[in-house]
Amino acid sequence: VLAWAVFPGAMLELVRLGSFLPWVNPQLPPALLAFLTGVAVLVIACPCALGLATPTALMVGSGLGAEKGVLFRSGEAIQRLQEIAAVAFDKTGTLTRGKPEVQEIRPAPGVRAEDVLLWAAAVEKGSSHPLAAAIVEAARSRDLALPEAEDLKSERGKGVVASVSGDRLLVGSSRFLEEHGVATEAFADHLRRFEERGQTAVLVARGDRAIGVLAVADSLRPEVPEVVAALHRLGVKTVLVTGDNRRTAEHLAKQAGIDAVYAETLPEQKVQVVRRMQSELGTVAFVGDGINDAAALAQADVGVALGAGTEVAIEAADVTLVRDDLRAVLTAIELSKATFRKIRQNLFWAFFYNVVMIPLAVIGWMHPVLAEIAMASSSVTVVTNANLLRRVAPRLH
Repeated sequence: VLAWAVFPGAMLELVRLGSFLPWVNPQLPPALLAFLTGVAVLVIACPCALGLATPTALMVGSGLGAEKGVLFRSGEAIQRLQEIAAVAFDKTGTLTRGKPEVQEIRPAPGVRAEDVLLWAAAVEKGSSHPLAAAIVEAARSRDLALPEAEDLKSERGKGVVASVSGDRLLVGSSRFLEEHGVATEAFADHLRRFEERGQTAVLVARGDRAIGVLAVADSLRPEVPEVVAALHRLGVKTVLVTGDNRRTAEHLAKQAGIDAVYAETLPEQKVQVVRRMQSELGTVAFVGDGINDAAALAQADVGVALGAGTEVAIEAADVTLVRDDLRAVLTAIELSKATFRKIRQNLFWAFFYNVVMIPLAVIGWMHPVLAEIAMASSSVTVVTNANLLRRVAPRLH
């Protein structure tokens, strides 16, 4: 059995040769029996079913996934997804709706709230980030005429610095402003209150002075708690990885029921988090939608991108969710597990026929016609069993 597993081709030829030669001895049954025996072994030992077992199930599984809005880039993605030990989620646009709104503006003494929004929107209008889009939309809804920003320099995951009407403007996190020499202590109470409510605080500085803070919030997708609870039932650990501040991230993680939080992470740090999870937990899937998630999607054992996300994220991912619904993650995992159950069943039937029929053919008890029927039956069994995978479709989310 070990030799057959390691050298299947050579062993097959030995069996064929060994089943034919003894019968040509004139002292044993006639040469015709030798010929029929050799043909029977040749036919029954044909590994058609074995060759069909895996690709047929993968083909049916990937086709069923496409019908359910889950696009697998490769068979390897299906294989790894059923082995995952942890799922890491991005926050904005993944766990949240991706349509944040400016909910509150707190200006510094002597500064109008509209001016804070105006300067912030002037700097952010060239950005595609959902938080930036929310600020620009809030300014336009108030019919504010946005001045042109020059010399924009963006620091991913932190903020943007630009020149507007000759003044240096900074828009971003408190850490970003402090790194550029702007004090933010005057807004400490506002920052703490916003973050405790799960809002993202965006600070605005003009010159060397912080002139205000905006509270931007994005609501949690309604299906997220259900998805997280289902993953926990499967024994999968859940993690939130976000560039947002820790208070906001922990507030959202508590709402969703997520196990662990990695907050204030830059795009390159997300990759490090995924690597750490892989070393500590095993196979890891990362779910994201933005440009900042592309490196983490590529690093994960299975990268899962939302179809409504950026092209860069989709290109880096192994699985794309066409539907804008995180329950498709469960669909992908359940389909992966069901597909590999079918593969194991197919391999059993493919070996079963050979294990039973080859010895019968070798000792001359198997007519070539019966051998052909058995060989064809094994192939039909494997293909039919693979197509029975469609029975799981009604149970998929």
